[in-house]
Amino acid sequence: MYTSSDKSMGKVLVTLTIINRADQSAAARGFILADQIRSITLNNVLVDTGATTLCLPSEAIAQLGLELLKEVDVATATGLSKARIFQDAKISLCGREGTFECLELPGGRDALIGVIPLEALGLEPDLRNQTLKVLPSESADTYLTIL
Repeated sequence: MYTSSDKSMGKVLVTLTIINRADQSAAARGFILADQIRSITLNNVLVDTGATTLCLPSEAIAQLGLELLKEVDVATATGLSKARIFQDAKISLCGREGTFECLELPGGRDALIGVIPLEALGLEPDLRNQTLKVLPSESADTYLTIL
């Protein structure tokens, strides 16, 4: 039963570090210094199981210097609209890392992380405890499967 004290149940917020993977690669090859790798840490990023991918506000994308990959149609609560997809966003979350595309959110919107990065990193929302559960990556219980 839902009561007024349960209003925040089911909402998972995380701290997310994002690195420009292209900068990281350039530094590894000696083209830029390690301290020139652009990165940001965002607090209170919503884990949104209704979203497909990583979604960042345009200010964060500009700060990271991510490269435009393509423009796509996206389905939103208000209908179909155009959005831009950027590449090489390396995220670090719960001790796991992965590089993903990210969708640019309209101005003023907060960042959110969708199901594709969560699944790829082996993270599962625990809505009751408002945290992310880190799935095992070793042993027979691994979240990584090839069937």
